[in-house]
Amino acid sequence: MPGPNSRVFLSLGGNLGDPEKSMRTALRLLDAHQQVEVRAVSSLYRTPPWGKLDQPDFLNAAAELSTTLQPHELLELCLETERKLKRVREERWGPRLIDIDILVFGDRIIQETGLEVPHPRMLERAFVLAPLAEIAPDLDVGGRRIDGRLAAVDTAGIERLASGREWWRA
Repeated sequence: MPGPNSRVFLSLGGNLGDPEKSMRTALRLLDAHQQVEVRAVSSLYRTPPWGKLDQPDFLNAAAELSTTLQPHELLELCLETERKLKRVREERWGPRLIDIDILVFGDRIIQETGLEVPHPRMLERAFVLAPLAEIAPDLDVGGRRIDGRLAAVDTAGIERLASGREWWRA
């Protein structure tokens, strides 16, 4: 029996192949699951590589979900979605077709092998914060709003592209 709905935020990104198409397909696959509803999607953002700099720019977005899945069930659904889209995990911070990360899962704090929520590095990454601030500026993570967190990081090179609700349904 499904539990109560949780408000969840995801980060999506990629820089190989057609990342916009990969993220669109990922969101549709997640939304098609009977226990998941995509509630909001940010615009697309072109962002410079982070961590490993000798690779193409990324496209990034954030999504708000409503789900009755438990955190590990949602993590498995995200990983399965990545596998369906041919994601191969070869190199940390390296090029990828698709990446889906759980950023926030309701008000839960989870620190387990394979799943940390809130995402442990989200607050230092403008490529995560910019799309998230677009759809949830007042979301509180660690005692501060996301829009305030975004104002505190370097956003150089980040460019907002297509508007939210439309690009992933196109």
